[in-house]
Amino acid sequence: MSDKIIKLFHGSKSGIKGKISPVSRDLCDFGKGFYMGTEETQPLTLICNYQNATLYNLELDTSNLNVKEISLDIDWALFVAFNRGRLTKEIAPRLFEKYSEYKNGIDVFKGFIANDRMFVVLERFFDGEITDIALVESLSALKLGIQYVAITQKACDSISILSETVLSTEQKEQLKIKSEDNRKAGISLANDICKKYRREGKYFDELIK
Repeated sequence: MSDKIIKLFHGSKSGIKGKISPVSRDLCDFGKGFYMGTEETQPLTLICNYQNATLYNLELDTSNLNVKEISLDIDWALFVAFNRGRLTKEIAPRLFEKYSEYKNGIDVFKGFIANDRMFVVLERFFDGEITDIALVESLSALKLGIQYVAITQKACDSISILSETVLSTEQKEQLKIKSEDNRKAGISLANDICKKYRREGKYFDELIK
């Protein structure tokens, strides 16, 4: 298989209807798009509460696409903050302009996913409870998977569905337990990091000034 063709997974709450399009909700990690992960387990905890939850095996052909990779650092965290509405034009005009231009000419974003554990740590950073150093330390401590986000229709048209599986009731119940366990692990990690790095680095409001 060419290194331009990537096998990925997508979780849908009720199944894909019609043409694949970049129409996720706005407040996602990398903005509105069609989200895919490199690991099968990534999307499952996000859809396990829905009756018709469906897992898709996919292939993305990046041969004719412009892919932008975002490194796992403070820039990644601020871009996620921008896309989740935590970094606005009013409070940080320079950074808002920077991240508004990130998608120019881009078909696909590639970067780490803010999974169940990381989401807890990110929220603590956005709320001013931990510093940027504490956040970066947590990024290296957590094993985050990679996600690809198709943000243009051209990118979505380069996706092929290989197979789909509707999750059983038993699978969904097991995933709910796993999701809660991951959330608790994230809280525990955030507490440890907050204590260790409470006096080092800058807080979110200091970074965006």
